[in-house]
Amino acid sequence: MADPARLEPVTLAGHGIRLEPLTEAHVPGLRAVVADGEIHRLPFAPHVPAPEEVEGAVAGLREDVDAGTRLAWAVVREADERVVGLSTFMNLALDDRGLEIGNTYLAGSVHRTGVNTAMKRLLLGHAFDTLDLLRVEFRVHHLNLASRRAVEALGAQQDGILRAHRILPDGSVRHTVVYSILPLEWPGIRAMLDARLVRLGG
Repeated sequence: MADPARLEPVTLAGHGIRLEPLTEAHVPGLRAVVADGEIHRLPFAPHVPAPEEVEGAVAGLREDVDAGTRLAWAVVREADERVVGLSTFMNLALDDRGLEIGNTYLAGSVHRTGVNTAMKRLLLGHAFDTLDLLRVEFRVHHLNLASRRAVEALGAQQDGILRAHRILPDGSVRHTVVYSILPLEWPGIRAMLDARLVRLGG
């Protein structure tokens, strides 16, 4: 098992994508990502920066990585070396061998193409097979039904709802639906993801 005191950035690759530790060099690509489908305008996605905010958002994430409170990756499609998204390990609870996969966003044009499945396969594989974690969480806005369905289709179990959990930038109140995956569930989920990627050609 990895040292629980700190997680170090690492490149993860497979299934047609590469997760690269986030750097300033990814800023232009991520500006294109958030403009692709204007995903920064989607409801329930305040974590997605507008194009002009990407540089500051990347700098903030890198500060978190340097502080040891988060890992952040740019998602690169290997076929054309295009940056197509971002994801992080966050809310690290390393003494308890747990963390959350969150702050994820993908370019609109790669939705439903298998990129998200490949990304989750790599991140969950790293969490359970390499880091030997006991719990991986996903937290979703209660009204974001598409994301809730996607997390449920992944095989994560709903733990509960944190009521009136956050006040969002627009002043609305978010109830947060908490899901998790545990090690005993991972082999079945891994097999399901691998089978899905084979069907998708990844």
